[in-house]
Amino acid sequence: MLRKRKDYGITLLLGGLLLAMPLLFASCDDLFDIHPYDLKLKGDHDINAANIRRIQALCDGKDTIRFACISDTHGWYTDFKDEVDDINRRDSIDFVIHAGDLTETGTTMEYERARFYLSKLNKPFVAVIGNHDFLGTGAEGYDWMFGSRNFSFIVGGLKLVFLDTNAMEYDHVADVPDFYFMEHQAVTDTARFDRTIVVMHAAPYSDEFNNNVSKAFNYYLHLFPGLMFCVYGHDHRAVVSDIFSDGLLFYGVDCASHRNYRIFTITPAGYAQTQIDY
Repeated sequence: MLRKRKDYGITLLLGGLLLAMPLLFASCDDLFDIHPYDLKLKGDHDINAANIRRIQALCDGKDTIRFACISDTHGWYTDFKDEVDDINRRDSIDFVIHAGDLTETGTTMEYERARFYLSKLNKPFVAVIGNHDFLGTGAEGYDWMFGSRNFSFIVGGLKLVFLDTNAMEYDHVADVPDFYFMEHQAVTDTARFDRTIVVMHAAPYSDEFNNNVSKAFNYYLHLFPGLMFCVYGHDHRAVVSDIFSDGLLFYGVDCASHRNYRIFTITPAGYAQTQIDY
């Protein structure tokens, strides 16, 4: 009798579970959230391409171009907001460059939050990919939200070239930096530009860079007409260095938590740069 009662109880339990399953799955949207790496991204995407068109329209006919460069805003949202507010108060800035590490771990929420704060800028902006932006499925998130990892545009006779230099995120088996892209950019549309600025996240001889090819990278940099300087992030330091001891300056842009960024002013006679503390 005891065995029969036990079996009967199990039967009732299983029957109850079977009856509850349709209700459980019918309401699963309320019970389960999207995994942070599922990249269910919505809203504005291909942002770089759209903003490049805006930058070119805004800078058309100008002989002086001024842009702000920020970097490594991941996780420091209060400082990021203050940085955006400070830039917005400066009417002379034409556009903003983000030198990578928009996110801490490449999640959907972080990409959407970075886009939210960048969208508060009253100037167009572009962003390169940083090493933190690769974590999980973050690289695909960058591709969808911002576009190609290597890109360029021309304004006022100046070519700005943006490079993915995060070789460690590819286990050093991919063409990163992409010398074919660099060489093509150096010889394409040369009638439209005579000066060049190169932007990247990780500089040569950093932990992310493929340092086996650092000297080759420098060779390809000097193929660009009128190479002025390079800009990078990653190190969370505001530094200026002549990495290859050949006169080419690399400007390191600090992280948001250190509450400073750089403004570059390009004139027909050359350029000037200023570190802004906020």
